Amino acid sequence: MSEFSETWTYFNDEWHEGNVPIMGAREHAFWLGSSVFDGARAFEGVTPDLDLHCARVNKSALAMGLQPTKTPEEIEALCLEGVAKFADDAALYIRPMYFAEHGNAQAVAALPESTKFVLSIYVTPMPGPTGFGVTVSPFRRPTQECMPLDAKAGCLYPNNARALTEAAGRGFENAVLLDFLGNVAELATANIFMVKDGVVHTPAANGTFLSGITRSRVMTLLRDAGYDVKESTLKPEDFASADEIFATGNFSKVTPITQFEDRDLQPGPVAAKARELYWNFSHGTSS
Repeated sequence: MSEFSETWTYFNDEWHEGNVPIMGAREHAFWLGSSVFDGARAFEGVTPDLDLHCARVNKSALAMGLQPTKTPEEIEALCLEGVAKFADDAALYIRPMYFAEHGNAQAVAALPESTKFVLSIYVTPMPGPTGFGVTVSPFRRPTQECMPLDAKAGCLYPNNARALTEAAGRGFENAVLLDFLGNVAELATANIFMVKDGVVHTPAANGTFLSGITRSRVMTLLRDAGYDVKESTLKPEDFASADEIFATGNFSKVTPITQFEDRDLQPGPVAAKARELYWNFSHGTSS
């Protein structure tokens, strides 16, 4: 029996049921990591900001030296076609990707004209807003001089994965990564917010982390609801004294953080409001 949940894969202009093989050992992406992806969600019959995710995967491809083979509109249409293959109430992860099949004469750089497109859609339950614990990681986010941070590239994630593994070894579910100046950048799998004296703060987008689509959406929704939301330069000690902390990201959308290092926190009202506003936006309703 397959270890994977129900999956549909679009590759070489056809839909395939399951997690079908798409590359061999000599493919450039398998060998040298020339892949980009994006992640969207379908849940409760909605696909919030799907168009933005489809546009971003093409931007990521260009930033990685790949050549997009489909327009954002074509990708969005395929995503909706794939979503329709599942039950109406299925919670899905939608992952369009590009990867390089071949490299240049020296093999290291990807050949843009060898870019392949693949779309994977699969059942992934939406976590509830129960909260989780975080710790500051000893690993740092790279800079633009080191890695392609203007792309949602597969090669960026092993660094965050080792942060997650190290944090799990100390009993935490996620890790806070700092930039090279010691400022808080993001969680290993999401963006991070804090609330202090009624003001909502999130790390300023300084090019060392992905300024997420859900992050931007939540900032807009909170501001429209009357909250003071600031992009700030934040240190770990700012979070240690925060009134509440929460995370945003495509996988879980809005989730409270209930432990920061050795400090326990309660799920806060701003996180609850942000989640409510996001759900209302996603379903086309208002508060």
